[in-house]
Amino acid sequence: MKTLHVTAAIIIEEGKVFATQRGYGEFKDGWEFPGGKIEDGETPEEALRREIMEELDTKVMVGELFDTVEYDYPKFHLSMQCYLCQVKEGDLRLKEHENAKWLDREHLFDVDWLPADIGIISHLEKKLS
Repeated sequence: MKTLHVTAAIIIEEGKVFATQRGYGEFKDGWEFPGGKIEDGETPEEALRREIMEELDTKVMVGELFDTVEYDYPKFHLSMQCYLCQVKEGDLRLKEHENAKWLDREHLFDVDWLPADIGIISHLEKKLS
C-alpha cells in the first residue's frame, strides 16, 4: 500500500483550535487540520509553512511536534505529522477550503472530522483543558 507523508498545523489561540473543511477531492466536506503533502527534499516544517501559505495565505511559526498519526485509508496509508503552530502574519484566508471554525474543547466533535484527523482529538482535548 502506498504511503502518503503529510504534515498538519494545530493552530491554537485563546483556547480554541482552527479547523478547516475540505472544498475539493475525494474527502470533500470533511473537516481536517490544514496542511498537506511533504514534497521531496522538504522537511515537514518547511512543507507545513508552504502549505499554510498556499491554502490560507498566512505565515505560521511551526513549533513542537504535537502528534504523529498513522492511518490506513482504503487506497493508501497516511503518515501525518501534526505540529503546534502560531500565526505569524496573515488572516487565515480560505483559498482552497470551503469553511473554517475555531473550536473550543467542548465543541471539538461538532464537525465531521476526517478519520485520520479524529485520531488526535483526544490528545487535543487534554491540551485545551
